Amino acid sequence: MRARMVAIPIIAAAAAALLFAGFSGGRAAPRFADKRANAVPVDTELVIAVDVSNSMDPEEQELQREGYITGLTSREFMSALRGGMTGKVAVTYFEWAGLYDQKIIVPWRLVDGPESAQALAAEIGRAPYRRAPRTSIYGALQFGKPLFDASGFNGSRRVIDVSGDGSNNMGPPVTLMRDEVLAAGITINGLPIMLNRPFGYGMYATQMEHLDVYYEDCVTGGPGSFVIPIKQRDQFKEATRAKLVLEIAGRAPERRIVPAQVKLPRVYCS
Repeated sequence: MRARMVAIPIIAAAAAALLFAGFSGGRAAPRFADKRANAVPVDTELVIAVDVSNSMDPEEQELQREGYITGLTSREFMSALRGGMTGKVAVTYFEWAGLYDQKIIVPWRLVDGPESAQALAAEIGRAPYRRAPRTSIYGALQFGKPLFDASGFNGSRRVIDVSGDGSNNMGPPVTLMRDEVLAAGITINGLPIMLNRPFGYGMYATQMEHLDVYYEDCVTGGPGSFVIPIKQRDQFKEATRAKLVLEIAGRAPERRIVPAQVKLPRVYCS
């Protein structure tokens, strides 16, 4: 299923509207990965996969992390949380770069109110920053997929939230792993970071220039999936907060907005 691509100026309004529209409509039938009897029922199991490749400068890294911290503790996130069937979600947060470079920063945590959300945000904030070479979205999805299997939670939705500033440049084609993840009943959403920088040349330059389209066609998918591009540094917090609200609500905005600068042909995924 092709992901929806959402423009920043309307995303906050769309997310807010969901808080009053009800969260059960349009959801896919529940699929449970952790089938153990003691698994805790939650509305959403969310894997946050954060790019720490060398192309992310220190300011971008800080803004990216602060976006998740403020989003997880926002009033809008709390409203979406309370609107779920159980009022609980489970979250884990890991950083990724090359094909075999992934590191869990915060293991699975239950979020059921302001105190647990603040505790999760504090854990994320305490982690030291790091950077590493290459960008393997394939590796990030490959690492994220089995995290649900023994999470300790039984969620009606399972989501991998991928943020990054480049296309897959290490490992097999990202579409191969994307399809494996989708076949397991997991939704993939994207937060492509598209700040002004040299794009190089050839196919890679096209992928970078239209990274939002690349994420839409090559990375994301599943029921209600969507892409929110970040094109200015001051959009990090708003975009991340809106994305988390939509993921916890289990819905995507009704409208599909395609940025004006994106023109055919679509980008290559390989």
